[in-house]
Amino acid sequence: MTALIETRHLTKVFGRGIFKRSNPLVALNNLSLTIEESPPTITAIVGESGSGKTTFARLILGLADPTSGEVCYRGVNLRQLDQDQRRQFLRDVQVIFQDPYEVYNPFYRIDHVLEEPISNFRLAESKAQGRELIADALTAVGLRPEETLGRYPHQLSGGQRQRVMVARALLLRPRVIIADEPVSMIDASLRATVIESLRDLNRQFGISLIYITHDLTTAYQLSENIVVLYRGAVAEVGDVERVVKEPEHPYTRLLIGSIPRPDPKHPWGIKENVLDTTDKDGARQQGCYFADRCPEVMQICREKIPPLYQTAPHRATACHLYNESPVVESETLNKIFIARA
Repeated sequence: MTALIETRHLTKVFGRGIFKRSNPLVALNNLSLTIEESPPTITAIVGESGSGKTTFARLILGLADPTSGEVCYRGVNLRQLDQDQRRQFLRDVQVIFQDPYEVYNPFYRIDHVLEEPISNFRLAESKAQGRELIADALTAVGLRPEETLGRYPHQLSGGQRQRVMVARALLLRPRVIIADEPVSMIDASLRATVIESLRDLNRQFGISLIYITHDLTTAYQLSENIVVLYRGAVAEVGDVERVVKEPEHPYTRLLIGSIPRPDPKHPWGIKENVLDTTDKDGARQQGCYFADRCPEVMQICREKIPPLYQTAPHRATACHLYNESPVVESETLNKIFIARA
């Protein structure tokens, strides 16, 4: 069966400086990932700022071209889609952005952002049918149509605005939604409602999610599988339960250790003192990208980039600490994930 979305050796390099005299910045390096037609899955892409998360999202959406590698939709490179295939791609693959307010035109009521996809994709035969579709979508994400429609964006809370965007995506009944930091600009008290709305899209409507975040807590709450990125490369990948509860890569351990615990005696901050020594031009040293920050660095780490080692049935780690484990080829990366029917 042809995959819905497949990235093959996806790499994105940006030139640095006006005359490109400085070292190039590798934003994403050789990432291969597959989103199958079924079953619907939730995959988290996690990492700190500059790890390549948003670049990955832009490449999948076709908003940027890869330096090498390709993104395929149902087996066809995005660059080679014909008009009908492009239209279907735009319907099957939807996105929810980080800042819900920037998506809205403040001069239009909320209704406009919901009516637009109905008109563009001819989802309704009449205005009344369109209003019914909008009401059903709003209800599905926990909003009351009578309290939402007719209002301007500034009259809704951040959580409400973001759930309207979830409803907008739901109108098209997409096969996959890319959610790029969808709760990072929302109050903590409202994050749970948006996370629950996203979970319902997967469970009730069979929509796969690519959840992009720097927040391991929400990634753990929502996702089934996780890809941890560091400076554009995969550090660790696998079942979210295993990776979060028993992190193997030193970088993943630092991410887990940076999460505040509700314990005043917990010495939070000790593990965060491992500083990033990347130079100002973004140059990478030879060997492992994390070597200069790693508390367990070895000589081989400075000489050779580690491949992904499969350390358990549903996880793999790019670290020389596990060099006695079998190497995972990038094409088989998706086989590490747990597929849930």
